[in-house]
Amino acid sequence: MEKRISVAIDGPSGAGKSTLARKVAAELDFLYVDTGAIYRTVALYCYRAGIDRSDGEAIAARLPEIHPELFYGEDGLQHMLLNGEDVTEEIRQPELSLYTSAVSAIPAVRAFLLDLQRDLAKKHSVVMDGRDIGTVVLPQAEVKMFLTAAPEARAERRWKELREKGSAVPYEEVLADVILRDENDKNRPIAPLRQAEDAVLVDTTNYDLEESLQLLLNAIRERM
Repeated sequence: MEKRISVAIDGPSGAGKSTLARKVAAELDFLYVDTGAIYRTVALYCYRAGIDRSDGEAIAARLPEIHPELFYGEDGLQHMLLNGEDVTEEIRQPELSLYTSAVSAIPAVRAFLLDLQRDLAKKHSVVMDGRDIGTVVLPQAEVKMFLTAAPEARAERRWKELREKGSAVPYEEVLADVILRDENDKNRPIAPLRQAEDAVLVDTTNYDLEESLQLLLNAIRERM
């Protein structure tokens, strides 16, 4: 049987993990798994239900009702289904970011999604990005990367993306959201954001997309 290889890419919000991980997967012909999108899908269900993001018991009670699925469309991109509804675009709304950060810190939610993520890595060679892939989800991954950039750089990238989609959200608001989410992710009691001891640190603050991609590919190929 062909050996499955797992590439784990962790890092803070807005570091470009999803964009770069998707491109890395395409270059290596691996399956790309955006774990953040999976958590956002669970969060969207609870957000729509009007549950306070700090009410862990209420959120845990709703998990049996939630059926997240991922599939790859004709565009080659990962799409998320929530109980059969394609919510790929809706889960990217800015107001869902802090809600998702709180929901993803709930132990019941993490346990609910852990098997789904690990099962994908058992069946495919994957590039998986998130907050705790190399430390919790796939601690035995053959390649681990920690992708980061200065908060200001990450906020500017996100702000430009939102503007291109027609959003008028101020840059200062996006920056504040990035900084607050960093603090939440680093200080949550369950699976906090941190660099795995055997992960390679890649800082893309002063690099454009293509340069960042080459940095990642070179580091990954050295370890494969």
